[in-house]
Amino acid sequence: MGRQTGSATGKRKRSSKKDNGGADRPAKTGPKEKSILPQKRHYRQRAHANPFSDHNLTYPASPAHIDWSTHYPAFAGTGKTPEFADVGCGFGGLLIELSRQFPETLMLGMEIRVQVSQYVQDRIAALRTTHSLQPPPTDSLPPSDASPSTSPTPGPYQNISIVRANAMKFFPNYFPRASLTSLFFLFPDPHFKVRKHKARIISPTLLAEYAYALKIGGIIYTITDVEDLAEWMRVQLEGCVLFERVEEEELRKDEAKGKILDAVIGGTEEGKKVERNGGKKWLACFRRVEVARLAS
Repeated sequence: MGRQTGSATGKRKRSSKKDNGGADRPAKTGPKEKSILPQKRHYRQRAHANPFSDHNLTYPASPAHIDWSTHYPAFAGTGKTPEFADVGCGFGGLLIELSRQFPETLMLGMEIRVQVSQYVQDRIAALRTTHSLQPPPTDSLPPSDASPSTSPTPGPYQNISIVRANAMKFFPNYFPRASLTSLFFLFPDPHFKVRKHKARIISPTLLAEYAYALKIGGIIYTITDVEDLAEWMRVQLEGCVLFERVEEEELRKDEAKGKILDAVIGGTEEGKKVERNGGKKWLACFRRVEVARLAS
C-alpha cells in the first residue's frame, strides 16, 4: 500500500509542474492578464490552408468601404489607416511585438485560417482589456515651448488588428495605393512541390499588387527557415523592377527599422520555434523604388 501512495504522490507532483509550465502566455504578464489571455490549445488548426479553396470569406469591395474605427476604436476620427501589414500573421507574435514599439502606427494582420485568426482577435481583445488609457511616455512628450495636450495617448495594443482574408485574392481590397510603409512575409508556407509553387505568396503577379500598396521607400521584409523558399523569394523580388535589395546593415542605420528587424528575426512564435530547434533563418529585405514612366 505504501508504494502505491508514494507513486500517486509523485504523479501528482509531476502533473502539477506540467500544468503550471504549459500555459500559453507571453512573458512578463500580470495575474489578471494571465487569466484572460486565450489559450492556443483551444484553437486547433492545420498548419497551412489552400489559398485556392473557397473559404467563404467576406471582404470589402475596396479600401474605401472599410470602417477602420471598428478595428482601432481608440484612433477613431484620426483618419489613420494601417501602415504595417503582416501577411499570414499566424498567432500574431509580430503584431504584439511591434505594437508597443510603434504605438502611433496602425498595423493589420491578415490570416486565412479560421481558428488562428479567431485566436489573434481574442488575444488582442484580451490585451486591450488589461491595459487602460495611459499618459504618453516621457520620451514622446512635446517640447517645453509647445502647448500642453490633455488628450491621453491610446494604451498598448490599440493600434493592432486582424482580418480573416486571403491575401492572394483580396490584398488590393484592403490597402489603397501607397498606404503601407512596411509589409511582412514571415515564415510563409513553402509549398515544396513544384506544382504547388503557384500558391507561394511571393510571385511576379502578386508583387505588382504589393508594390501598388507600398509607399516609395517602403520595405518588404521576408524571412524563412527553408533555403529553397528563401532563394525563390529572392529571385522573384530581384527580378521585379519595382523593388531593390537592401542589406540588413543598411536598414539598421535607422533605429526604427532596427527595431523592426529584431522583431522579424526573433519576435514571432515561428521564429522562436526555429531557434529552439537549432534551425537557420534566411532574411531578405527589399525597398520599393520609383520607376520612371516611358513617354507615350
